[in-house]
Amino acid sequence: MERTGELNALARKLYETCLLRGEFTLRSGLTATEYFDKYRFEAQPALLKLVAEAMAGLIPPDTDVLAGLELGGIPLATAISLEAGIPVVFVRKRAKEYGTRRLAEGLGSLQGLDACIVEDVITTGGQVIASANDLRNAGANVRNVLCAIVRHPDAERGLREAGLHLRNLFTQDELELAAR
Repeated sequence: MERTGELNALARKLYETCLLRGEFTLRSGLTATEYFDKYRFEAQPALLKLVAEAMAGLIPPDTDVLAGLELGGIPLATAISLEAGIPVVFVRKRAKEYGTRRLAEGLGSLQGLDACIVEDVITTGGQVIASANDLRNAGANVRNVLCAIVRHPDAERGLREAGLHLRNLFTQDELELAAR
């Protein structure tokens, strides 16, 4: 997709689909009149497919496996996997205490595999960094992160300090600009 045409249209569609107006209580306890519901684009097959197609082109060439983070990264990583033909694992925030007791479900060993983390929206990057460390402890090489939307510009700095390179489709500012 070229940045000026199709990607701008996609950014506008994402913004229009995900922006809700009303009264919303935020995690901080504050009340807001607008809320960006990131799950709305992942719940619509046609829109999810467009995002996955665009993100598939951002996958680093040495990637062996995509690592979708619980919860929003899982449908996105699955869709990208279908587009790119790269296997996917589903990464929990913590391993289950029953069954396989695995942190990353879907493949056997991650030992020596180049895993690219997939997340839908990154605000601070804290969960991405924690999951990257968990995947590294499981034997994966983790250097890259794919993200549909970066909400806050400081997120990239934190990821970089953790040895992670961020490739994002859009920033929150780009979505808002495209919607004008």
